[in-house]
Amino acid sequence: MRDPYDVLGVSKGAGAAEIKSAFRKLAKKLHPDANKHDSRAASRFAELNAAYEIVGDEAKRKAYDRGEIDAEGKPRFHGFEGFGSRGRRGFGQASGFETFTWGADGIHRGSGRGFGAFEDILKEAFGGGMERGARARPGAGFGFDYDGSGTTTQSGVHGGDVTASLSITLAESAKGVTKRVQLPTGKEIEVKIPAGLADGQQIRLKGQGTTGPSGRAGDLLITVAVTPHPLFKRSGADLRIDLPIALYEAVLGGKVRVPTLDGEVELAIPAGTNSGRTFRLKGRGFPAREGRGDLLATVRIMLPDRADTDLNELMRKWHERKRYDPRKDIGS
Repeated sequence: MRDPYDVLGVSKGAGAAEIKSAFRKLAKKLHPDANKHDSRAASRFAELNAAYEIVGDEAKRKAYDRGEIDAEGKPRFHGFEGFGSRGRRGFGQASGFETFTWGADGIHRGSGRGFGAFEDILKEAFGGGMERGARARPGAGFGFDYDGSGTTTQSGVHGGDVTASLSITLAESAKGVTKRVQLPTGKEIEVKIPAGLADGQQIRLKGQGTTGPSGRAGDLLITVAVTPHPLFKRSGADLRIDLPIALYEAVLGGKVRVPTLDGEVELAIPAGTNSGRTFRLKGRGFPAREGRGDLLATVRIMLPDRADTDLNELMRKWHERKRYDPRKDIGS
């Protein structure tokens, strides 16, 4: 994948607000619904979401800038340090060697000197994955594999669990979707994502892990990430959206079109509506056990993009003849 900063069209020194604004503009432009005749629209939109997952998240952005993860959020392998040098926990820091044994309760260091903390070296090399492997199952042998794709396997006598990650859109999360996932063995399987799944939730597929000497296979554990949407934010079973309206719509009232995950609906704005007022659209949110959630549309009054002399003159007259104080209740 390309550099996420390049995908979003921002510099590495861009602030959070600039990054968010760039993402929203590009998301509206590249969304597959707005490019139905472009076969590459879906892949470009997915690339944009993946870039925002990195640059739009403060912790991931710092990790990427430090070179700890790549443009897809996967850990970078930097190799072993030290090899005869003065690196951290490097080989050759002392003469001799150390012996190690492992079993049901993990690795043990024997007596001797030399290579230093071997398990610490493995932890550094594999991003802490060794700990997951060392605590496989009671009575199981130790095994660990990391292929650089974000997928790890933990193996033992009775087989190992395989962990993988999968990204879906907010609309796919709401409606459910079937995705194909490639396992470390190269095998591809179809995974059915149920409707209403939240970001970070995990799906377990029995018997789709690695097979151990006993012939028993472990499970496949898939962590699902829901990519940010340019318009909607999820709040439990509800969705929230900022709804821009014109000044005259706020003053005089009117009917406006409101986007939902199922298409646009019409909403009547009463005359004299203030910015910040929230309207509830029943059944336009996420599916839940007790029924589908709602869409909460919060009004934001927007002035014209360009200065308008007629509006300016009207406001001057209003200020002179009908002045009022909207902050009278919050004064000291």
